[in-house]
Amino acid sequence: MKRFLTPQGVIGFTLIVIIVAIGIFAPLIIPPDMATKMKMTMRLKPPSMGYPFGTDQLGRDIFFRVLLGAHTSLGIAGAAVAISVLIGLPLGIISGYARGALDNVLMRFVDTLLSFPALLLALTISAMLGPSIPNTIIAIGIAFTPFLARIIRGEALRVSAMPYVEAARAAGTNDAAMIWRHILPNVMPLVIVQATISLAFAILAEAGLSFLGLGTQPPNSSWGLMIQASRDYLDVAPWTALAPGAAVALTVLALNMFGDVLRDVLDPRAQ
Repeated sequence: MKRFLTPQGVIGFTLIVIIVAIGIFAPLIIPPDMATKMKMTMRLKPPSMGYPFGTDQLGRDIFFRVLLGAHTSLGIAGAAVAISVLIGLPLGIISGYARGALDNVLMRFVDTLLSFPALLLALTISAMLGPSIPNTIIAIGIAFTPFLARIIRGEALRVSAMPYVEAARAAGTNDAAMIWRHILPNVMPLVIVQATISLAFAILAEAGLSFLGLGTQPPNSSWGLMIQASRDYLDVAPWTALAPGAAVALTVLALNMFGDVLRDVLDPRAQ
């Protein structure tokens, strides 16, 4: 518990709680038209008391759009990481536990996907499927699966070589029970840590895809889409990109800070 109470852990956890709370409750509190209502007479207004983050090229309130964008960006990132865990967890455990020919086949497939940068792979899949929120989730989830599967496979190899696992195998424990009772519980701390860190990369990936026009589409609001829409106005209205850019940076920083602390706490070799 003391390791959680470091400045890095407290700051990271606090920021994550605040950002997640905004992502969950913003759509319930803020009327949808507050972020979509256009006022051309108020376009590109700098930050003020009435508009804390200023307005965009269509006169929309950037403050409300950033708050509602948290719901979209965090939702996409969370769903994508969930997909990568659902695929990568069994793939890595089965490969690490089975070894032999099955391990070679599975890992060669994973290595093939790992040969492509994650963002490039997500970009390719998104371009093939078409720009939409569900397709963005699928593209990012598949792109992050190989990395997670490879890490889990390494941990499964380590755990399956432990003396208590060998003893359980000698006692006649079947493979399903072995994985459920011994391999999975020891792999889960690593999965939790990697999922937390992967959330940060998923948010960056969503922002990148949306910036390139292959992610979230209007009239939905996401941080990456807001940055993309502001690129033509950076010289006259830099605040249009500053607010969503700061939101992405702050969220990624918080997740990385907390992920580092979580890794130190849950890593049995750091005890």
